[in-house]
Amino acid sequence: MRRRALLAALAASPLIATTAGCSVGERVDTGDGNAAGPAGGGAFVAAISAEPDQLDPHKTTAYASFQVLENVYDTLVVPNGKTLEMEPSLATQWETSADGLTWTFRLVDGVTFHDGTPFTAADVVFSYKRIIDQKLANAARFATVADVTAPDDRTVVITLKRPTPNLLSRIGGFKGMAILSKDVDEKTLATKANGTGPFSLQGSSASEISLKRFDDYWSRAPKLGGVTFQFLPEPAAALTALTTDQVQWTDNVPPQRVASFKDDESVDLGEVASVDYWYLAMNCAKAPFDRVEVRRAIAFAVDREAVTEAAKFGTARANQTAIPQGSEWYYDYAPFRRDLDEAKRLLQQAGVSTPVTMGLMVTSDYPETVTAAQVIASQLEPLGVKVDIQTEDFATWLDREGRGDFDAFMLGWLGNIDPADFYEDQHRTGGANNYQKYSNPVTDGLLDRAAVEPDKAARKTLYEQAAKQIVDDVSYLFLYNPDAVQVWKKGITGYEVRVDKAVDFGTLALPTRGDS
Repeated sequence: MRRRALLAALAASPLIATTAGCSVGERVDTGDGNAAGPAGGGAFVAAISAEPDQLDPHKTTAYASFQVLENVYDTLVVPNGKTLEMEPSLATQWETSADGLTWTFRLVDGVTFHDGTPFTAADVVFSYKRIIDQKLANAARFATVADVTAPDDRTVVITLKRPTPNLLSRIGGFKGMAILSKDVDEKTLATKANGTGPFSLQGSSASEISLKRFDDYWSRAPKLGGVTFQFLPEPAAALTALTTDQVQWTDNVPPQRVASFKDDESVDLGEVASVDYWYLAMNCAKAPFDRVEVRRAIAFAVDREAVTEAAKFGTARANQTAIPQGSEWYYDYAPFRRDLDEAKRLLQQAGVSTPVTMGLMVTSDYPETVTAAQVIASQLEPLGVKVDIQTEDFATWLDREGRGDFDAFMLGWLGNIDPADFYEDQHRTGGANNYQKYSNPVTDGLLDRAAVEPDKAARKTLYEQAAKQIVDDVSYLFLYNPDAVQVWKKGITGYEVRVDKAVDFGTLALPTRGDS
């Protein structure tokens, strides 16, 4: 998504090691007051918490991948970093037919891919049909699309089967909808990238990925000579690297350290309420979690406030639905409270005798899942549910999730924009991201109606009804909405934390020599 760096996906082949970027901190003057590394790479080093699973934007849904791809690819439209309203990108303007079934997009002139190939409407058609025809990760976003055509090199027409009020967020919400060259070698997309974005891929290794400035970028050439993403899963290591000037930016910030950075004159702290949510999902295809009474029992035994405080130290707000309170789509519904008597009654109603063991899969690449799992384990123990915390590296976590090899797991969805992003693919029967195998025809019907409802108020009501059913059935046990927290070295300009957590370094500038 420009945004959505979703945190759940099938694992793909690992990145192949190629040429590594320059050493950390090595910089030369480019003559424009900014620093750049050799060959324009390695000028700016960012520490992220996980290694991308792959670089094919149409197949990955891992956040670490999109942190990199955000800077390499473009979409037709993009969300504003503060309001999330959709704005022009590769499409300069668009119009909709009176019946809402035909959308016509005019494309920007003079755009080239990183390999020098001109960008045309045929590339858009290829990219969208690739997702649709191969049923890739985001194919559901095109569920209402009848056809995508290119009347000429600068025009794309999307014809719909039925009105789709959120089409712009569907095609521009994040880099999973990136535009690829029609001439791309699809066999290499997992490890190579050829976009139209501000930076091009320079090389990768087991510990980092380096990008270099694309001087022919169609919008405005970035001020940085390049960007290197280092993979530092341990927050302590990321902060040490920041304080010793080995990296200039990180989002791998322990929540308990956020307050201390507010008075640290060597760094700038960026903190905004995000549109993310974190949750626990139980496997609805596996006994005893296939019983709604069992899932509800666990929901009644969890104290979300305690989990939120332990995991986020005041940088998140407990919520029993997905959409955060500051959103116009927020739905105030909180049916669960910690009530062990009710939880025990529900287990008895389900015919489940205790003790019950629940394997809870978390990942060390996102330490808050480990902390939250420990709290939840202590809360479920009096219920007679023994939690077996299974801590995996992210690649293993993704693989197990995709194969359904879990009792329960914890993670989050990031960068959501439209209410469909919060609920549709995750909770519709057979949805692309419905790894927990939840199925309820009532929910399906409400989501189907909401997806095509043109009236905003009516659409909000439908999504509220769907959210109520999802919460009542505990398809997800929603926990909290976190803040987006990032820290960077003092003197850096042109960068802001986005509410959708998209990491865009295209306008960032390092301090000139002599600046503090």
